[in-house]
Amino acid sequence: MFDSKISYGKQCIDESDINEVVRVLKSDWLTQGPEVSNFENNLCKYFGSTNSVAVSNGTASLHLIAKASGWNVNDVIITSPISFLASINCAIYCGAVPEFADIDSKTYTIDPVKLEEKIFSLKKSGKNVKAVVAVDFAGNVCDWKFLKSLSEKYDFKLVNDFCHALGAEYYNDKQYAVKFAETVNMSFHPVKHITTGEGGAVLTDNTELAEKIKLLRTHGMTKDANLLEENHGSWYYEMIDLGFNYRITDFQCALGSNQLKKLDGYLINRRKIASAYDEAFSNIENITIPFVRPEVKHAYHLYPLLINFEKFNISRKELFEKLSGKNIFCQVHYIPIHLQPYYKNNYGFKKNDFPIAEDFYSKEISLPVYPTLTDSEVNYVIESLKSVLKI
Repeated sequence: MFDSKISYGKQCIDESDINEVVRVLKSDWLTQGPEVSNFENNLCKYFGSTNSVAVSNGTASLHLIAKASGWNVNDVIITSPISFLASINCAIYCGAVPEFADIDSKTYTIDPVKLEEKIFSLKKSGKNVKAVVAVDFAGNVCDWKFLKSLSEKYDFKLVNDFCHALGAEYYNDKQYAVKFAETVNMSFHPVKHITTGEGGAVLTDNTELAEKIKLLRTHGMTKDANLLEENHGSWYYEMIDLGFNYRITDFQCALGSNQLKKLDGYLINRRKIASAYDEAFSNIENITIPFVRPEVKHAYHLYPLLINFEKFNISRKELFEKLSGKNIFCQVHYIPIHLQPYYKNNYGFKKNDFPIAEDFYSKEISLPVYPTLTDSEVNYVIESLKSVLKI
């Protein structure tokens, strides 16, 4: 057994990251300084966007997207039930109505066919679908061409919840996200591809929207002379909208810029680990490895493995307990959002509303995948899981 804990994900911090943070800590700017705009420019360059706005976390970026996009009472926002809570909580923050469309049984991303059925049903009952938040779940890529055609057909905006998919490719293009979605949400939590500790960003080619998001990031407050009603001097500012304190620090952004330089290498390691898992589990009955369409290059933020626990005569809870006894700590992504008490109690969602998502949840475990996971650790995870399942 390995002495150190093998978790499903973890940050990768090296001496160069530490040096960058220390450099900024010794500078004159800890927040609202040059490292923020430098990080934003680096994000634009890597992901091909015209604008980037760095913020305090991924939830903040979703909230700012919702607010700046004008989501309001009676607007319907649709997302996948298999995602983190923030993907749809952002709609409720703005008074909009949350809805879901079930996932595709192979890719685990939102199913465009079921999405169109949902939109048609909602519009038939007079409800306005304002936006769809499509999640590139686990690092797999949604069917964005289909989603884009639906957005044009039914006149709604697309948001890419891109937190899992940094570096993924769609038709050989790692800059695909802003080409299909008006806004793109990013997270830099420690388990993500790159980290700023906590942190997030919005990518968009809509400059007017980006300026709104920048304003809302700092209390809706501005010193821009072109926006002021009065101007009393260099100290003067005005609050022109109700915003928030969603700023990110300079030392976080310095860390983010340095991490971004290493993203391509991180992806090589993640894909190597995924290939080892694929080879180990692809031909085992009652186990399903991730499916990747030919036009997609998966980023493997997560490695979701589906196990028919009944066939192996073991519960998931028992499996987790036995693996933790071997110092392996997997995770489950995610409990379907519509089954959370808040959503059931306030919006009437219930069991069997989205059966594919619920079936996925009943079988999913996320195996360890992060760039510093060694070959011996990967093999240990594989052999330990096979041993517990008696394969």
